[in-house]
Amino acid sequence: MSSAQPRNTKSAIVTGGSRGIGLAIARVLADEGYALTLASRNAERLEATAAELSAKGYDVQAVVCDVQHDDQLRHVVDVHASRFDQLDVLVNNAGFGISGGIGELSTSSIDRILSVDLRSTILMCRNAIDLLERAGAQGNGALIVNVASIAGKFGSENLAVYSAAKHGVVGFTQSMNRELAAKGIKSCAICPGYVDTDMAEFKRGEIPAEEMIRPEDVGEMVRALLRLSRWVVVPEIMLIRPGDGAVS
Repeated sequence: MSSAQPRNTKSAIVTGGSRGIGLAIARVLADEGYALTLASRNAERLEATAAELSAKGYDVQAVVCDVQHDDQLRHVVDVHASRFDQLDVLVNNAGFGISGGIGELSTSSIDRILSVDLRSTILMCRNAIDLLERAGAQGNGALIVNVASIAGKFGSENLAVYSAAKHGVVGFTQSMNRELAAKGIKSCAICPGYVDTDMAEFKRGEIPAEEMIRPEDVGEMVRALLRLSRWVVVPEIMLIRPGDGAVS
């Protein structure tokens, strides 16, 4: 592992950063000059993603992490801090969902959805707060991006627990803005409808993949957030398909 970079190096952590929305956001962050720590559960896919970005000249490190375990989340933050010293952007993107009626879900599935989609977001923010506050006191401040879902705004049938978890992410993000604004830390919940990723596979018989939201669309929302002045907070962004109104 290399020694800590100069403090003027902007850096970010992205959980679930090896594919889909996380990878799209990682590419935007790298393009905007951020050094990256990518975290994901699948070691092979994570290393391939890090190698792809590194080959383009970006400063990237990979940390294998199952976000259900707090000790592993802490390890991600520690590894990031040892290399980059502070944290300018935290992206909580790791997600998990199961489609089915509430009576069909096992206790272990319910626990996993809540752990991955809500608990890990809360723990990651808590574990990274010292680094974020350090960045918040400088320059343009710090940014937390919590990838929620349109299901976190409008409850969806057969996604009850996932919807509950994502509603929690939206509420948590609102609270973080109230709590951390004075410390120069902004938070945004991004709430997309069905995005063309593996998690939307169950919807492809109803919505063709080419008509779904693209991961790159979500990445571009993060780019826009990065370019705002310190004095503008966007607490929430909803992305929906044309004609869908307020639901996906």
